[in-house]
Amino acid sequence: MAKTNVHYARYVRQLVKAFNSGGALLVSLDEDGKANPMTIGWGTVGMIWTRKVFTVMVRPSRYTYGCIEATEDFTVCLPYAEQRAALDFCGTRSGRDYDKMAECDLTALPSEKIRTPGIEECGVIWECAVMYRSDINTDLMLPELAHSVYAGGDIHRVYYGLVERCIADEDFDERFSAPE
Repeated sequence: MAKTNVHYARYVRQLVKAFNSGGALLVSLDEDGKANPMTIGWGTVGMIWTRKVFTVMVRPSRYTYGCIEATEDFTVCLPYAEQRAALDFCGTRSGRDYDKMAECDLTALPSEKIRTPGIEECGVIWECAVMYRSDINTDLMLPELAHSVYAGGDIHRVYYGLVERCIADEDFDERFSAPE
């Protein structure tokens, strides 16, 4: 299916639905040039500093963290319901130990604006270049939230990705339903 350029915020409602029911795939590129998808359940799309931005959070313990630090870019890919098994696998296995693209029979789709590819089988792909990063400061959080989310440390880094391009399958509206 052909993908076409779309407005970066066109599919935010579907993205939120996916976050609430299984997630999306954050793709980074490792030092060997291998695409590394990781399931995410959090993220935001909007405007910051007059720029189109997709923010994601990654813990330093994750393989993805080092990949994004090295390439300074990432893609976020919105899967279809039939990709639930890939979401589950990519959310429970590390790219240190597995070639998740091969294990899940996913195809890397070269990006136009950044180094990291998207995933061909996903319906929407946001190509993002890191424009800013910041570590969460738990001293500034609600104490009950800090204790519940970061009791063991491993505090997220927030990546603010400048949305360089967003593409979607031409028939995405007809095909999409969030994973159950």
